[in-house]
Amino acid sequence: MSNQGGRIVLIPTPIGNLGDITVRALELLKAADIIACEDTRTTGRLMQHFGLKKQLVSYHEFNERSRADSLMERAKAGELIAVVSDAGSPGISDPAYRIVRAAIDNDVSIEALPGPTALIPALTASGLPTDRFFYEGFLSNKGGTRRNRLAELSSFAHTLVFYESPHRIKKTLADMLSELGDRQAAMAREISKKFETYYRGNISEIIEQLGEGSVKGEIVLVIAGNKGEKRASK
Repeated sequence: MSNQGGRIVLIPTPIGNLGDITVRALELLKAADIIACEDTRTTGRLMQHFGLKKQLVSYHEFNERSRADSLMERAKAGELIAVVSDAGSPGISDPAYRIVRAAIDNDVSIEALPGPTALIPALTASGLPTDRFFYEGFLSNKGGTRRNRLAELSSFAHTLVFYESPHRIKKTLADMLSELGDRQAAMAREISKKFETYYRGNISEIIEQLGEGSVKGEIVLVIAGNKGEKRASK
């Protein structure tokens, strides 16, 4: 039986359009005794937009372990603890794992709300198979490590989904072309925001579409799985 005190609630926040927040998310943010967030400034702007005033405390990869301990004490004392990331679902390429793990270890109840995430819209709008997919998240920023990981993924039959930063996207696409071959792909940029854009085609065609200029915004890459083709020879 879980602890009879408070609980931890993981609340997704909009990745762009603020209208994507759910009614239930707003209700729980309003009811929370404290909100743990990656950046109090970012969450503060969200709260201000919806007219909410709550105590905010920061948690991130450097303080999450110690912060988790203090949040568990408050939850066991009966408080409702809301956990949010800067955008999207807490724990998906964002901190929250240690807080969830601490809640389980301390027998504190956990709720995880459905809501905004970049992963699913990019996948469903890609035009690639969605029945089976493999979410890799961010690849390494080190070229050799990145290429080695792509080589490991090259035999996967599932559709592959990656997050990527704008300053590294062209290098990553070049590595994908080298290690995966010229597969069908889709690149989603700035999902739910004003300049939302999709690029579709083979990997080489997306590279051509991006041209020579800089790329801006948050990016999701969706790459076709291996359909029996072999990697290009080096």
